[in-house]
Amino acid sequence: MADPNNKHTMLVILTVAAFLIMAVRLFFVQIVDKQYRITAENNALKYETTYPARGRILDRNGVIIVGNNTSYDIMVTPADVKEFDTLELCRIFNLDTSFVKGKFREYKLYRTRIGFQTLTFKKQISNAQYNEFVEKSFMFPGFTGVPRTLRTYPLNVGGNLLGYISEVDADYLKAHPEYKSGDYAGKTGMEAAYEEILRGEKGYSIYLRDSRNRIMAPYQNGEYDKGAIPGTDVVTTIDSDLQAFGESLMRNKVGSLVAIEPSTGEILTMVSSPGINVSQLSEINKYYKDIVSDPYKPMFNRAVMSPQPPGSVFKLVNGLIGLQEGVLTPYTMHPCHSGYTVGNLRVGCHSHQSPINMYQSIMMSCNAYYCYVFRDIIDNKKYGSVTEAFTKWKEYTESFGFGRKLSSDFPSEQAGTMPTVERYDRLHGKGRWKSLSIISLSIGQGEIGCTPLHLANFAATLANRGYYYIPHIQKDTPAAPLDSSYRKRNYTMVDTSYFHEVVKGMYLAINGEGGATASIARIPGIEACGKTGTAQNPHGDDHSVFICFAPMDNPKIAVAAYIENGGFGATWAAPIASLLVEKYLCGEISQERKYLEERVLSGNLMDKVKVRRKR
Repeated sequence: MADPNNKHTMLVILTVAAFLIMAVRLFFVQIVDKQYRITAENNALKYETTYPARGRILDRNGVIIVGNNTSYDIMVTPADVKEFDTLELCRIFNLDTSFVKGKFREYKLYRTRIGFQTLTFKKQISNAQYNEFVEKSFMFPGFTGVPRTLRTYPLNVGGNLLGYISEVDADYLKAHPEYKSGDYAGKTGMEAAYEEILRGEKGYSIYLRDSRNRIMAPYQNGEYDKGAIPGTDVVTTIDSDLQAFGESLMRNKVGSLVAIEPSTGEILTMVSSPGINVSQLSEINKYYKDIVSDPYKPMFNRAVMSPQPPGSVFKLVNGLIGLQEGVLTPYTMHPCHSGYTVGNLRVGCHSHQSPINMYQSIMMSCNAYYCYVFRDIIDNKKYGSVTEAFTKWKEYTESFGFGRKLSSDFPSEQAGTMPTVERYDRLHGKGRWKSLSIISLSIGQGEIGCTPLHLANFAATLANRGYYYIPHIQKDTPAAPLDSSYRKRNYTMVDTSYFHEVVKGMYLAINGEGGATASIARIPGIEACGKTGTAQNPHGDDHSVFICFAPMDNPKIAVAAYIENGGFGATWAAPIASLLVEKYLCGEISQERKYLEERVLSGNLMDKVKVRRKR
């Protein structure tokens, strides 16, 4: 039988232990953890948020492309508002009385939910309005002014690139619970990509309320106030002068122009045209409706969001795969009789000499040559079937970055498209399709879709003779270090030795004689290498495409130009890309190419682009 004395002793011990735990906890809460006391007394305290200055955005040379000015938001604590002069408030802030009445109807309707919260009443008022408000603030109990950052744009460049900031909405708050109503955040472009770096950290001041909820004095003489921490500046890889020049070349044209430094993967220029005028960014709410209703979609960044057929520039990919697979050598000859014909199937080509080797095929951009090369890849007997050979071909193309996201640090990057065995099985029937069924892939047509960023990255890969760095727009700095993934070389599945052979053909495409398709891109004193492309478009004129890099040895810049409805690659894309290269390497356009610059600057292709206009 259990001893009753032991039970009693045990009960006493448990009771004493419970009291000790409670005492320690109370001591911690009431004496040690003063921060908890502040929270517990929150009904008697008022928090005033202090907003930090947002970090600036600079170009690669330290030029400010997005700066700050101080603006003010007028805040209101509905619980503190007493009778005030509505007409005078409306006069100061240029408001209609219906606006004020509507706000206070809303406050009254949601008064329980609002409680003692402070809300944004009027955003981004001018300094003159704020100064007048401060002088007469005694007339408006419950209203206060809070300094905020207003973005400024010293240079009129990079509207799509930079993006905009605006007040967070309900959807944003659900996805980002660390924000509160009234906060601002980057919504697009670099403002969104570097939000965590640019935003800084909010501070606050704490004030005591009396029994009538009136503000009396700073709590504990400001001991628990927290100062706002300014955002960190972001140094970009963009060359602002080159960006401005690129935008001028793309004026009145639809498409994109992207330039990369091959040795680092740094994006020197990213132009999407038509773009947003930077003067609209600081007042995005005012212009937003006009921007989104524009049929040319200026907010749509074509450089990273518009997968299109690459056209003939993709012949270089097939050429490299053919060399790697051993079905092609630089001196392999193939005929062209104004195209490639098998039975009822015909792939047309322009008239040129025949037969030709690989170097000449690149220089002349022969369609028939790459039909032969592609069929040799897909019908290669070392593979057990067409699907096995195609799967290997697809692996090669993806190693160049096609058909997937490149993982750049720019938001909204699209993966593009690359066909699959499953797709062709659905389209043609399982086991019923052959190399001829997909022959359009030989010249960069059919089911291939890639963005201008993909093409610029491919140009950089060619410049590096077989590898690329992930394209990025953030410069590595001690304050904002670059992720190590951007310093890694990404090699393709093609041996680097074969790239030297393809580059020889690209050199001839610009500098060769007798059929060079890109001779218009020749730059005096610069050995540039390039490849034209004409991407077929079922909805209008073909798209003009060109990729290039320069100089041939130790390349400094790689460029892709994609001009929608621009026709042949040599008509618009090649001149635009080569002028950008010349500007970057030489600082100015040579006198003998001034005519070309003037033609491009005055060119207007907007009417060629079919857009859906709202009625």
